[in-house]
Amino acid sequence: MPDLRGKVAIITGASSGIGKGTAVEFAQLGAHLALTGRNQENLQATAKACVEAGTPQDKILLVTGDICDEQVQKKLVEQTIQKFGRIDVLVNNAGISQRAATIETTDMADYDRVMNVNVRSVVALTQLCVPHLTETKEAPRLKNSFTGSLAYTMSKAALDQFTRCVALELALKQIRVNSVNPGTVPTGIYKHAGWTEEETAEFLEHSKTAHALGRVGEVSEVAKTIAFLASSDASFITGAQVPVDGGRHVMCPR
Repeated sequence: MPDLRGKVAIITGASSGIGKGTAVEFAQLGAHLALTGRNQENLQATAKACVEAGTPQDKILLVTGDICDEQVQKKLVEQTIQKFGRIDVLVNNAGISQRAATIETTDMADYDRVMNVNVRSVVALTQLCVPHLTETKEAPRLKNSFTGSLAYTMSKAALDQFTRCVALELALKQIRVNSVNPGTVPTGIYKHAGWTEEETAEFLEHSKTAHALGRVGEVSEVAKTIAFLASSDASFITGAQVPVDGGRHVMCPR
């Protein structure tokens, strides 16, 4: 198993879904955690789960707020340094989706909101963390795509290119940058995007046919891959976009 004992990891979007799963996985592997999310109650529930998984309460920092807020970004980095003295791993997990929209129906306010959360906040937070990152570092960004959500899919493509560019820029500093690209994973992202329960259930059922393994993924499967990339076991991997998608990336579009 990867060894993250004593590593200091910032995880955004940690109050639910893949972010929460990643925090718990890191806790099991011995990491010290700086967790952020918009929902304070859910973030505290994540912290409790991390304590149960093995991280002492005093090795967990919680920062509640909107990751698009520059003050929240600065507070997160500053308080992490104040508490732990360093940053080893950055997991840019926070992200939002949208209701189905094409080039003809995309509302530009929705477009800006998706791009601000999924792209701009990643660039800004990574920029703040780079001076503090030490030998084993990651800036993985989660990505999955499906047709009919223009802004969302554009934002994820932008993050793949961001991964490639920043990996090259930071290689001389021995900072590794990779992205994890999940297939469909049942989380609260669909509800937050305004999908009804019926729409979500229909999409998840259809998604089984879009993955070569014939099922959707699980949060833990993505979290374990992130943990591997953040560990010294992945010391010679940078600039990669790692699919954790049950073979979806090799399937014909459906």
